Amino acid sequence: MAAGKEIRGKIKSVENTKKITKAMEMVAASKMRKAQDRMHAARPYAEKVRDIAANLGMANPEYVHPFMKTNDVKTAGLIVVTTDKGLCGGLNTNVLRQVTNQIRDLQSAGVSTRAVAIGNKGFGFLNRVGAPVVANAIQLGDTPHLEKLIGPVKVLLDAYERGELSAVYLSYTKFINTMKQEPVVQQLLPLSQDKMVEEARASGRAHSWDYIYEPDAQSVIDDLLRRYVEALVYQAVAENMASEQSARMVAMKAATDNAGNVIDELKLVYNKTRQAAITKELSEIVAGAAAV
Repeated sequence: MAAGKEIRGKIKSVENTKKITKAMEMVAASKMRKAQDRMHAARPYAEKVRDIAANLGMANPEYVHPFMKTNDVKTAGLIVVTTDKGLCGGLNTNVLRQVTNQIRDLQSAGVSTRAVAIGNKGFGFLNRVGAPVVANAIQLGDTPHLEKLIGPVKVLLDAYERGELSAVYLSYTKFINTMKQEPVVQQLLPLSQDKMVEEARASGRAHSWDYIYEPDAQSVIDDLLRRYVEALVYQAVAENMASEQSARMVAMKAATDNAGNVIDELKLVYNKTRQAAITKELSEIVAGAAAV
């Protein structure tokens, strides 16, 4: 019964693995609900800042912020948002594939890249492919904190404001629903006044308001547009975290189901092996009795 003992050991090992994946599934489900609530709570702020920025831009067409100007240089920035941990299916693989395609397209156009990595997986990937990483933010935990994101992102924003970058792209995984997450690479800078106005009108919140500025219109617009860009990055990180927990819950559920199937197959093999051993022993007993 050496084979039977070995199979029993495998069954025990897979059962232990199943307990772990089931626990991780339940933890991910709990964190997913919190991450989704956090993501939905951040959306109204980003929308309101966008609406006000669009209204200020229409009210002051004579002033063009550096974030809205196009720089004629051959360097672009990339903000890559990934997870710190694995075991979440193909979530990071899909978004990093999009990043790779974007870098390849930029290089084919003769544009070099600078990258900011948010998340340990993206940081490791960018180092492996040799992309220059000018700043990073890792070990963010389960809750995104804006103060941890502002520093790394500010490196690219300041570089664009100085005219050193032609564009800044933001890549992350957009949360659609529990079963679907979509990798996205969108242009963050330069900002388009027409696009902001169009989005505000589409949401039904575009108004031709007049404002009283303190201290002056330029200072208000400068601070507001920077807050708007930071809000977009924060929203992307919140969406990515909600996608991470959803993908991890689905992956751990699939792993738990697969472990159950493996256990059933091993038990069937064990029973067949045990039945064969019993049949062999009975055959030997009968043969010995017949010989006597």
